[in-house]
Amino acid sequence: MSVLPKAIERLIEQFQRLPGIGPKTASRLSLYLLNVPQLQLESLANALSGLKKSIVFCSVCCNIAETDPCGICQSQNRNFEMICVVESPVDVFQIEKTGKYKGIYHVLHGAINPLNNIGPDEIRINELIKRLEKGTVKELILATNPNMEGEATSMYIKKELDGFHKNGLLITRLAHGLPVGADLEYADEVTLSRAFEGRREY
Repeated sequence: MSVLPKAIERLIEQFQRLPGIGPKTASRLSLYLLNVPQLQLESLANALSGLKKSIVFCSVCCNIAETDPCGICQSQNRNFEMICVVESPVDVFQIEKTGKYKGIYHVLHGAINPLNNIGPDEIRINELIKRLEKGTVKELILATNPNMEGEATSMYIKKELDGFHKNGLLITRLAHGLPVGADLEYADEVTLSRAFEGRREY
């Protein structure tokens, strides 16, 4: 028989469903929220409940945004001849923090991972190909994570775009100033900046 109130148990269960949160962290977060002012708690609840209502997927780059097209795809200050391909919206946020990249993006929302039954059709590669068919892009930067899944995804995309490459599309890969096995999400701004500056043809 549990000594915790049912409301706390339910909250702990919900926290444990989030990635990277185990039983101890879930318990700490739940008990911490008991001590915050009610107004702060309601603010958190409102932010959570409104999350999906106010977020849309950009019909151009597939990034998450509050408008469609997103702010980056609408900007007059971006280089539309250059697309950076990333795995997740968090990667866009990290790259934007560097201030070094002025092109546009394509968000795959995942990486090829046969062990988890994620194939090319489960991520947004077809949408990328359709964008390239317009013929306005001169460079495609593959900025998938430098791990097994990211490398497999980059290799697959490179193979699929062979025809575009032969017709003059420059395909580059971020330099491995990024540590192998690490995610873009955890890279610092200096490392990301150097990776962009040292990108190579792929």
